[in-house]
Amino acid sequence: MTIEFSKKLTQHDTPIPGVKLYDLPVHGDNRGWFKENWQREKMVSLGLPDFRPVQNNISFNEKAGTTRGIHAEPWDKFISVATGRIFGAWVDLREGPSFGTVFTAELDASQAIFIPRGVGNAFQTLEDNTAYTYLVNDHWSADAQSQYTFLNLADESVAIPWPIALDQAELSDKDRQHPRLADVVPMPAKKVLVIGANGQLGKALQDLYGGDAAVEFAGRDSFDIGAETSFRSRNWKNYSAIINAAAYTAVDAAETPEGRACAWAVNVSGVARLARTAVEHDLTLVHVSSDYVFDGGQESHDETEPFTPLGVYGQTKAAGDAVVSIVPRHYIVRTSWVIGAGSNFVKTMASLAKRGITPSVVNDQVGRLTFTEDIAACIKHLLDNGADYGTYNLSNEGTPQSWADIAADVFELTGSPRDSVTGVSTEEYFRGKAAAPRPLASTLNLTKIKSTGFVPAESSSRLAAYLRNGRVDS
Repeated sequence: MTIEFSKKLTQHDTPIPGVKLYDLPVHGDNRGWFKENWQREKMVSLGLPDFRPVQNNISFNEKAGTTRGIHAEPWDKFISVATGRIFGAWVDLREGPSFGTVFTAELDASQAIFIPRGVGNAFQTLEDNTAYTYLVNDHWSADAQSQYTFLNLADESVAIPWPIALDQAELSDKDRQHPRLADVVPMPAKKVLVIGANGQLGKALQDLYGGDAAVEFAGRDSFDIGAETSFRSRNWKNYSAIINAAAYTAVDAAETPEGRACAWAVNVSGVARLARTAVEHDLTLVHVSSDYVFDGGQESHDETEPFTPLGVYGQTKAAGDAVVSIVPRHYIVRTSWVIGAGSNFVKTMASLAKRGITPSVVNDQVGRLTFTEDIAACIKHLLDNGADYGTYNLSNEGTPQSWADIAADVFELTGSPRDSVTGVSTEEYFRGKAAAPRPLASTLNLTKIKSTGFVPAESSSRLAAYLRNGRVDS
């Protein structure tokens, strides 16, 4: 075998999404040759996923013509040749529009190929004593083998041009029996798990993802982030991302001894369990944050502002954000004044208006509403578009308002006079009441999320639609 020495490390796209072919630098002299078969830093910089291999396998093949069947496995593989030469064939057996797409190539020791989970892999040796080596990012197990998807080597629809005819090749009886493409059940995509599926945001995510088999919803009855058993009961290898829509949000109750313990248990300890799981299994973790991580001392808050929480709830949200930030693949979506299904400020004001009650409402806390349908859409946008990981502020668009301004809007939109609402200061409203401190300025700077191509809807239009569509009665 003649190996081409001193190639430049180069990545080549193929017709199969995610399958990348590499030229490897091989350095040789009179003693033999040397190559960097896998070099994480250089290859990741070229665009190879940082797929975190955990096992190295070698397949030695004594005779030319040895043919290994088309097996799609539930993990990623990085394949190269140690000695000899192969004809490789790869068929996309994943659910989706590229199902059945074929790519073939001859590989020697100066080449390698990355094969994502669910792409069928096969090869035929072209020389005696060929050693085929591959890295995988999961450990083999009998349970994992049950998730394989297979395709017959002789399938007529993919028509792989084997250099050595299959009737003259060495192959196993099992590989001869695998199904044709028409009978193959495609390998499903890894799932996204939504935690806290029965809350305001969880319900909005259900509305958005309804019918998508790749998204799984878990309420507290089936997944409690405060219970270690919830984490042990799932096979995390079948997931790609976790959306954490669970949180302790009782701002005032968090100031009590019992509430403080609950807030820390859910917003910090539970989040730490999610973060640990995401790190261990290389998952994307989406976490929802709050304007309460700030003291409201600035007119507008961007993503780089240091935490300055005033009360227990804000302290636990800030601590949770800090924990999530160590996950390599994370999105923190920081929101303010959330409105969705369930009890919320807009519903309360609409109910008061309906009953003819004239409330006093705080007029020195300023910010923007964030409707849960927009939070859900933003999360989907970040995941679908592969936005840079990190923290993103999110609220609805529009001129910042006080709670009293919003209450007046609700009264007007429901047919009551705006002046039914009386504005009072935060100090006056809470005088004599046990209440948590609140930031006076909660307006979030939206420049970063807009730079990803996501533009939130206007708060005024969302509020009108929310009231018009009867959401206040849900």
